[in-house]
This record gives sequence, C-alpha cells and structure tokens, in this order.
Amino acid sequence: MHIPFVDLKAQYLSIKTEIDEAIAQVLEDTSFVGGTLVKQFEEAFASYIGTKHCIACANGTDSIEILLQAMGIGAGDEIVVPAVSWISTSEAVSTVGATPVFVDIEPEFYTIDPIKIEAKLTSKTKAIIPVHLYGQPANMPAIMEIAQKHDLKVLEDCAQAHGASIEGKNVGIWGDCASFSFYPGKNLGAYGDAGAMVTNAPALAEKARRIANHGQLLKHDHQIEGRNSRLDTLQATILSTKLKYLNKWTAARIHNAHRYSELLDNSSVIVPKIRTNAQHVFHLYVIRSTQRDQLNDYLKSKGIATGIHYPTALPFLPCYQSQNNTVDHFPVAAQYQNEILSLPMYAELAEEQVTFITNTIHKLY
Repeated sequence: MHIPFVDLKAQYLSIKTEIDEAIAQVLEDTSFVGGTLVKQFEEAFASYIGTKHCIACANGTDSIEILLQAMGIGAGDEIVVPAVSWISTSEAVSTVGATPVFVDIEPEFYTIDPIKIEAKLTSKTKAIIPVHLYGQPANMPAIMEIAQKHDLKVLEDCAQAHGASIEGKNVGIWGDCASFSFYPGKNLGAYGDAGAMVTNAPALAEKARRIANHGQLLKHDHQIEGRNSRLDTLQATILSTKLKYLNKWTAARIHNAHRYSELLDNSSVIVPKIRTNAQHVFHLYVIRSTQRDQLNDYLKSKGIATGIHYPTALPFLPCYQSQNNTVDHFPVAAQYQNEILSLPMYAELAEEQVTFITNTIHKLY
C-alpha cells in the first residue's frame, strides 16, 4: 500500500465539478486581479472566522509582514515568537527590521509557553506572535493576559489552524489581528500561493489593505508607499468554493486523528494531546519517538509518506546563529526536534489506511 502524506488530488476529485465551473467562469470573464470575486471571498472568510475585516493578499508570509508594518513595528523593536514554527513567523519579523525573540514551547501542546514569555520581555518588546502550531490553539487566555499587562500587540499566526478554537472562540479573533496562509496543503488551501489578514480594527485593516496594494485604496490614490501583494481572482474563487466544505473536512481530520490516537494507544510513540476546551484541527498529526529516524525510514520502506515539522527549531538555524542560542535556552524545542514525526493527515484518509499505518508502527516496536 502506498499512502501519500497529503492527497490533494483526492480532495479535488471530491468537488471537481464545482471547482471546474468556478475556474471556467473566471476564464470566461477574463477578470484575473481584484474585483467582485476577491471581495466575496474576503467577506465570506471574515464571516467564517468572526472578524469585521479580511484583507486578502499574495501569501501567508506577506500577511505577517504587512500586519507588522501596519502596526508600526520596525527597526529597534523586538517581537516574541515561539521556538518551533515554520521560518515565516520569525523571517517576517526580521524583514520589517525588528528582532525575533524566541521562547520555548509547552511540553504537552508544542505551542509557545506563556510561563516563559515574561522573562524575555524588554523595553523594546512590542508584540507577541503566538503560532497555533499543527492546528492546536496556543494558550490565548494566558497570552492575552500577558499582552494586556505589558501593553503589547498580539498577532496570531493561524497558518495551520483554520477553524481551530479555544474556549469556543475561533483563533484569529483573540489578538489585535491574525495572519492566514492558504498554501495548497493547508486545511483551506488554494491552487497556488495565497494569504489573508483579519482584524476587528478598522484603521489597522485600512492600512494593511493600502500596504498590500501599493499604498492605495483607489487607483492612483497613493497615500503611502506599499507593495504588490494581491490575491488573484482564480485563487479567490477556488477558496470560496472550498470554504463551504471546510467544516466537513475539519470533522474528518479530527475523526482520523482520534482513530490514530486510539490505535496507537499503549504503543512506544507519544501521540498528540488536545488542549482543554479547544478544537485542534489537525493540520498535522505529529507523534514523538526517541527512535524517530528509524521509525521514519521503516514507514517509508512500507510505502507510507511522512514529514518532519520541523527538523531544526528556529533558534538553532544558521540564520540566527548571531543570537548565540543554545539547547539550554530551549530544552523542549531542542529535544523535540529530534523526536517529532508527522503522519499522513487529510480529510480523505481512509480507515484502512489509518489502520495500515498504525499496524506498521506496532510491528516495528
């Protein structure tokens, strides 16, 4: 049996008629940038998340950078970020001229550890970027309490957490603003790069929209200098079509994750835990094993594709060596980078595939 890590073809085939018709209409109209379809997606996604404003942009990395710029963050500022995430989180901070300050992760949930944040705050700290890693909500109540205490902005990185929630409140509406990625493999994915920013603050929304479109709201109305970061119409209509299925796909992911955890119970691997009063949407299903590399090789030899998210924690990457970070500074991230392994996870994953994967793991141990 060959089991891919992600099966985008299966998802496409499940809604092929609708997708094909949506794309055909864009081609027929020959309207490829801006316009009604982009606005419709922005309104639909804002409604889904529960925010007043959604500003579509070219990709998830741009969305973080633009929001930081819109909040006035730049040279000399420090931004708190988790030690484990995709590099876009910290890279965006550096791109706007600020400095990423890394904080270790919670041992059970892999998201930024609120207990360790305050020790990293200085007079230069301007914001916190919690990442809802793998689809697990960060501890937003605790993070917001710290932010309010120290008058800090909060930008949620929701790139892996479309539809996740904590205490019944969607991620993306806890902080001042939030960033989303619609990279094809995401829970809500486009057929190319795409991203969005959401906020309830009208002034922040307007500035972010200006920055993303050359500093203008109307053509030639350049109040500030901006950049070119637009969502094209093809991606907008694809995302609008797929958004209608997101809750169904999320339920299937959660079901598959629960089956994984049930079938791996009492095995030699550590399965993911779910935060109390939270909905983990399982963008990734990440296990841990002290024999990770052996397990990874064994699964691949049996036709099971896997991933490692992420093999090197952010503080230990060569691009941050000037910070002189050591494993003693980030003990949890340092340990887990050698143990984590992502198993295949998508809504279309069949019961027999989950069973085959878990049986294969049991056979090795």
